[in-house]
Amino acid sequence: MEYVRLGKTNLLASRTAFGAMSLKHTGDAETASTLIRKAYEAGINFFDTSRSNGASEKLLGDALYEVRENVIIATKSKAASGQELLRDLDESLGALHCDAIDLYQYETENFVPTVDGKDGIYQTLLTMKASGKIKHIGAVTEDFDTASEIIKTELYETIQFPFSMISPLVTASLVGLCAERDMGFIAMQPLCGGVLSNIPLAFGFLHQYENVFPLWGAETPEELSQILYFNDRPPVIDEAFQRDVEKLRTFFN
Repeated sequence: MEYVRLGKTNLLASRTAFGAMSLKHTGDAETASTLIRKAYEAGINFFDTSRSNGASEKLLGDALYEVRENVIIATKSKAASGQELLRDLDESLGALHCDAIDLYQYETENFVPTVDGKDGIYQTLLTMKASGKIKHIGAVTEDFDTASEIIKTELYETIQFPFSMISPLVTASLVGLCAERDMGFIAMQPLCGGVLSNIPLAFGFLHQYENVFPLWGAETPEELSQILYFNDRPPVIDEAFQRDVEKLRTFFN
């Protein structure tokens, strides 16, 4: 497993990250726990979830409780105020069975909290960080313009944004902006929400970007095994690989 510094957080995170949002589809708590522990034992130390999916937060917290000090846990909130943000954090800490969140991300559509914002959200994030309840601050969005604004504020240590081999070409410019600002780029939906099924191509495409951490949302041991296989044996990026990627891009776009 390869570990890379997650932007300016200085956290050494596995480039192959585990997206826990899909855990609710695994069937039961025992199956989810087995999947998470398999990922952990294979070397994955970066796990991402969300307060909007409380069931997945709890499944992740239960499974990682005994190895909490060895992993990086990220969660997120889309609270509308600082007070709601504090409530979400307390609920996340309880579900995840921990005293602090390694990476706490604010989820937004078209609004970027800033230091002097009247909403008080960014100030609350700073207060939470000062208290030790969160260690690092990130942001999550699916809107390109909002993502660009988030990166340019340089107030956030990471950004989470959809990125796959069939994403608009301009998405790669966000990756470049993050690299320039020493900001971690977390790729949500590396299989484009289930649209893609070719894991070798999807994995190889994202592996080209050294500052990108894809969140692989495996729902079965078989899916996780495929991801781990290509983590150990990254596909060769040659002309044939690029042609196959271009065929898929043309088909979907």
